[in-house]
Amino acid sequence: MSDSSTSAGYIRRLSLWDAALIVVGGIIGGGIFLNSYIAAQRTSSGLTLLLVWVGAGVLTLLGALCYAELGARRPRAGGSYVYLRDAFGPLAGFLFGWTMLLVIYSGSTAAVATGFATYTAAVFDLSPNTVRPLAVGGLVFVAGINLFGLRLGAQIQNLFTLLKLLAVAMLVVCGLVFAGVGGGSQALAPDPARAGIGFMGAALPVLFAYSGFTYLNNLAGEVREPQRTLPRALLLGMLLVIAAYALVNIAYLSVLGHAGLAASPTPAADVMQHVAGPIGAKLIAIGIAISTLGFCNITLVSGARVLQAMGEDGLFFRSVARLHPRHHTPNVALLLLTAWTCLLAISGSYGQLLDYATFGDWLACAFGVGTIFWYRRHDDGHAPLDFRIPGYPWPPLLFIATVGLIMVLSLHDSPVNTGIGLLIMLAGVPVYFTWRRLFSAKGP
Repeated sequence: MSDSSTSAGYIRRLSLWDAALIVVGGIIGGGIFLNSYIAAQRTSSGLTLLLVWVGAGVLTLLGALCYAELGARRPRAGGSYVYLRDAFGPLAGFLFGWTMLLVIYSGSTAAVATGFATYTAAVFDLSPNTVRPLAVGGLVFVAGINLFGLRLGAQIQNLFTLLKLLAVAMLVVCGLVFAGVGGGSQALAPDPARAGIGFMGAALPVLFAYSGFTYLNNLAGEVREPQRTLPRALLLGMLLVIAAYALVNIAYLSVLGHAGLAASPTPAADVMQHVAGPIGAKLIAIGIAISTLGFCNITLVSGARVLQAMGEDGLFFRSVARLHPRHHTPNVALLLLTAWTCLLAISGSYGQLLDYATFGDWLACAFGVGTIFWYRRHDDGHAPLDFRIPGYPWPPLLFIATVGLIMVLSLHDSPVNTGIGLLIMLAGVPVYFTWRRLFSAKGP
């Protein structure tokens, strides 16, 4: 079993600060700015809405704790691909990489790039016809930055993340302080127009906003002292994200109320418009554009590491396994993932891409978390670990059971889009066996 972080020639350059900002930047994209109104439409009150956001955050934190131990055990490029390959065999690893390329990372990145383009067009009063070209231009821009080394990409990503946190802080302060929190209790009251609505329908759009907590593990081969750094970065980043999401939703509800939030596809802009007028709306639109572009940067960079690890194992084209001799970056893999993502951004709608990506992403997360049981049986006693999941085995069991329930309900509520995502994943089975027959694959 090869160690991708060594044999492939990656250099460990990412500090704890870099890694924590990657966690934050990989989760906070456009979801908190774009999806709260969808979640409000699918809940019966502001209180229920907040409970969904906080509950999803706690669920994600459980998954992040599991990935913290997985990263400490296998600090290699490839993340979930490596864990699934080790625990369940090369077919499982291939299916993750296949779905990651076609749906999970590419779909979520294309969806968020569309959000970036929408807000950019709004800031500069551009025609709606410019949205798709802008989405493609943004993807090409962030991919181009990372062709010249992870150090440069990390510095720019840190800037993106700090700016998006500034946008979140501005939104929270304006929503809570200037608009006042006096209407908060009323905002948490039941919404008569949505009486009797459950809350499971809100799960997918909220979980989409939390997607991305696994991205840092894909870059584990480039993190300094990964056994110590990965767990700390994941815990720090997740706590910051949960707090930010809760405060932003409280700000939305304080200004717009639950009914107003459910009627607003651009709640952040509407809050700032209410508090600070057109200037405020334009400022938050700029912040959202930066936030979404930073998310796209992380997904493309981390996804390229998965393809590189697959290529090294012979489960994908050998060319994608090559690193640039000077920059130590998987440039072929990065360009391939970017090209496919651009095609999705041109051809797909935001809603469809969101459902495809979220279903596949969280299903993969559940299986990834499940690998912790295999590692506990096979690895324990071989080497000491700096981090172990507290309360094991309950956190991974609770995570897997909850995600499994959400996936079943999602198939019931949105059978077409989620079913298509599942079929795309299963279509990788014959592709895998065909690939192994046609190409001389090196065993993992």
